[in-house]
Amino acid sequence: MSEKSKTGVLFVCLGNICRSPTAHGVFASMVREQGMQDRVRVDSCGTGDWHIGHPPDKRAAAEAAQRGYDLSSLRARQVQPTDFREFDYILAMDEQNLADLRAMCPTDFSGYLGLFLPFDPAATVAEVPDPYYGGDEGFTRVLDMVEAASAGLLREISGADTPD
Repeated sequence: MSEKSKTGVLFVCLGNICRSPTAHGVFASMVREQGMQDRVRVDSCGTGDWHIGHPPDKRAAAEAAQRGYDLSSLRARQVQPTDFREFDYILAMDEQNLADLRAMCPTDFSGYLGLFLPFDPAATVAEVPDPYYGGDEGFTRVLDMVEAASAGLLREISGADTPD
């Protein structure tokens, strides 16, 4: 199956070193666990360019590794105009990044452009907070949020009506 025939999911935050690579790693792992890697393509990027080519933040990678997610192969990149042709779901971690994405979104984009966290029906907030300037507990909270929203997103893509 070609990459374009797969459902493309792109996670977006500001620098692509904390939230979006965490979502990338978690969601890709869930896709593999469900045997859907031939149907779903996963990537992540940032709206900013400060960290292009850098690995995920060490704190994000360490927290992910504690739960069995490997982020070591991921490298930060910046969102590109071609992403709007290549991805079906473009999911921002917060309202500011969503606004930036909407500003660059072509009028013919037919996919889903919105916030990621609402895919968790139990979420009490709409945004995944940026843990970069906080302590380790922020990375734990982000991972909790990402796992829950990833499960909801995977249910939507797979067509499943109920959680596992």
